[in-house]
Amino acid sequence: MNPQFLVDGLIAGSMIGLGAIGITLTYSILRFANFAHGEFLSWGAYLALALSGALGFLFSALKTPVGPFSFGWSLPLAGILAILLTGMLALLLDAILFGRLRAQRGAVIIMVMASFGASLALRSMLEFIFTSKPAYYTKALQIAVNIGGGLRVTPDQMLALALTTVVVLAIHLLLTRTGIGRSMRAVSENPALAGVVGIDVRMVIRAVWIVGAGLACIAGMMAGLLVQIRPYLGHDLLLPLFAAAILGGIGSVPGAMLAGLIVGLSEAAAVQLIGAEWRAAISFVILVAVLLIRPRGLFGRQA
Repeated sequence: MNPQFLVDGLIAGSMIGLGAIGITLTYSILRFANFAHGEFLSWGAYLALALSGALGFLFSALKTPVGPFSFGWSLPLAGILAILLTGMLALLLDAILFGRLRAQRGAVIIMVMASFGASLALRSMLEFIFTSKPAYYTKALQIAVNIGGGLRVTPDQMLALALTTVVVLAIHLLLTRTGIGRSMRAVSENPALAGVVGIDVRMVIRAVWIVGAGLACIAGMMAGLLVQIRPYLGHDLLLPLFAAAILGGIGSVPGAMLAGLIVGLSEAAAVQLIGAEWRAAISFVILVAVLLIRPRGLFGRQA
């Protein structure tokens, strides 16, 4: 087997892991599986694309590639704005849909079906605005660098791995060293009791939407930079995201990230062993196996 699958798997796993963290946070706080989460990846990627193009048009110097990378400063600047806008999109969706269902004490299945409908609406809006034609942040070619062991990696791929490490560390510190992080953990344990002791549950819910959507935006930008941007980007990643969230254990951020890497490596290995057409099936196999053998996941707590 060509060892290059390790690099491909780690890259894919990084994107899956970041998206899975958002899913596991949303589920642990709001207690429902949000099928619209994948669309946050797509919207984040397209928002960054539009903003990067606008910045490049206004300030042409920002389009000049930075160092060995394929993009200029317009993309990182646009990425910051896209993260904020994707968070605002998640808050808007919650205000229009999920918040009202919570106020009516809607059943979990209603929340799940509502998220499924929201994902269809968000995806259709993307196709209407940007069309279904694939888009790219840059079409510049990069030469892969030999890092030993038969592995080759491009500067953009190395940046994606480094960015993933920084983001996961930042999320860990947010949840363990800040007041809002401790409030999130308290609400995930017992929302009613957290409200009794003075925690603003509504503020926690808003923070979870912003953090989860922001992580999805970063994952979508990574996918757009390393592969391409399509309206079905988030939809295609939805099954791997849920597989990683369940494998890692609902509520566990380290578990979601580790599981994302496992899913990514498994898919990359499957491409070489049995063919690319079976890649999507690997996530389904992992998901079913976890539900049958260890439903609480790698780091989940025993119910």
